[in-house]
Amino acid sequence: AMERSYVSVLLLLIVISCALAKDVGKKDSKDTTTKPKLPQTLSRGWGDQLIWTQTYEEALFRSKHSQKPLMIIHHLEDCPHSQALKKVFAEHKDIQKLAEKFILLNLVYETTDKNLAPDGQYVPRVLFIDPSLTVRADITGRYSNRLYAYEPSDISLLYSNMQKALKLLKTEL
Repeated sequence: AMERSYVSVLLLLIVISCALAKDVGKKDSKDTTTKPKLPQTLSRGWGDQLIWTQTYEEALFRSKHSQKPLMIIHHLEDCPHSQALKKVFAEHKDIQKLAEKFILLNLVYETTDKNLAPDGQYVPRVLFIDPSLTVRADITGRYSNRLYAYEPSDISLLYSNMQKALKLLKTEL
């Protein structure tokens, strides 16, 4: 009989601690409505748990100093192609994992750097920059009229291009 009461006490403790954890979670979200939203605004849904830079200048600085390549995604919130690509990008586990090796930036506006629009200012487009701050114009998608565009169906190509951006880095530095 002793053993059984021990088990029920243990279960009770587990139930109580779960209830407490739930309570704490609830309280937090009420008090700090603004805090959890910060990463969300920078990621804009491209990967909420990833670290995103705020500006192009900051991204270049971080890339140079960390010796990590920079991945820039140009997109627009009201563009269905951008939205579709964002959805598969955010849900692709391998891409999200690989993205941790990059300095990341997503932009809903154009920069004044013409090197970021080698063949025009369309969205969505994805460009890679190496830590020597050279735009990797050679890493392209499959469309000859929009070299840096990717459709949702091209997600595995985008993944291998990310691997390419990392691989070339190792051999060149």
